[in-house]
Amino acid sequence: MANSNTLSDSPVNHPVSDFNLHTAITADVDAIVTDIEGTTTDLRFVRDTLFPYARERLASFVREHADSPDVARVLEQVAHLAGLRGADIEASIAKLIAWSDADEKITALKALQGLIWNAGYRDGALRAPVYPDVAPALKRWRTNGIRTYVYSSGSIAAQQLLFAHTIEGDLTPLFDGYFDTTSGGKLSADSYRTIASAIGLLPARLLFLSDHAGEVAAAREAGWLAVQVVRP
Repeated sequence: MANSNTLSDSPVNHPVSDFNLHTAITADVDAIVTDIEGTTTDLRFVRDTLFPYARERLASFVREHADSPDVARVLEQVAHLAGLRGADIEASIAKLIAWSDADEKITALKALQGLIWNAGYRDGALRAPVYPDVAPALKRWRTNGIRTYVYSSGSIAAQQLLFAHTIEGDLTPLFDGYFDTTSGGKLSADSYRTIASAIGLLPARLLFLSDHAGEVAAAREAGWLAVQVVRP
């Protein structure tokens, strides 16, 4: 059974096979903000494909591109966060690997993963699956004048890459904007207040979709409408 796909705080269960973004979300809102992992895209793709892909290439990628502005910026952030002295690339790599293995939601790590995934998407090694109802739902919402955004712990660059290289083609034209942890952590109500301000809408006119109950609770605390999406 799936959690409610209605907008009430009281759960109304539906069979998982009945859940469909294309028809389930009927809220009177001006914008919908969606999570990625477990909401638009199977969690297993992120967990079993993207993360291992970046982890296996992390050390060599940093060594090879240490002088590039993007990687240099990541290394500077790592040194600051980890209290490292000087430009110790190997110490920064070790810290990044430790964060990756612990699945830490650290912006510098997410930025580096995005750079590695960028290379994989561009050479055709990676292509992102999305649930069958995602593209039709996005098109329907936009036809109805509802703006659509992404809020994920992955970097904005990584979000854009994923939706630009899906099995359904390039879905980025269906989104109005993207948010990541630079707006704050996903379990903090303040993050949703920040995003509402950036979008320029009252929280009550925004709907957040996520598979994570804690994120849904944080959005509701900030005054948003929110639905927990439970996939098979």
